[in-house]
This record gives sequence, C-alpha cells and structure tokens, in this order.
Amino acid sequence: MAAEPEIYCPLCAWRPLGSSRWLCSPRMGGCGTQWNTFWTGGVCPGCSYRWEITACLACRKFSLHRDWYHWPEPQTRGEQQEQELESSAM
Repeated sequence: MAAEPEIYCPLCAWRPLGSSRWLCSPRMGGCGTQWNTFWTGGVCPGCSYRWEITACLACRKFSLHRDWYHWPEPQTRGEQQEQELESSAM
C-alpha cells in the first residue's frame, strides 16, 4: 500500500482543510478560479496553469508547492515484516 503525504505549510505547519480555497490570481496572469490547490497538485482547474508556489492561508507566506508535501520516512525491511505480521494476526 502506497503511503500518502501529510500536507502542511513548511513554514508554520498549518494544515489546510478540505474547505480551504486558493485563487488563481488574475494579478499574476491567472484566470480567477478558486479551488483547493492540493486536490490538483497545484494545477488550476480553470486554466491548467501549474502554480510552483503556494501561499499559506495562515501565515500568509509563500513556499514552493512541492515543499507542502511531507512524505513518511521509508520503513526498514524489519519494520515492514513486523507490520505485515501484525496485520496478518488480525
């Protein structure tokens, strides 16, 4: 099973909600669409522009979009076997 990343601001650790919305800013050449940027990996569903930076709605600072994704550390082979044994015992 593939691990999912945790998504949070790399600067202040704020975690976006499903109801959080970003704007494809017309001031920066965008189309004005509002959407949750993490549902599409930073790609605007209105104009297909890929946003390389994302503003935090809490601290109002910009970070690279990819830096919001925090992947779990890979398990060692021993940890993986232990987890598989625990799962099969249930």
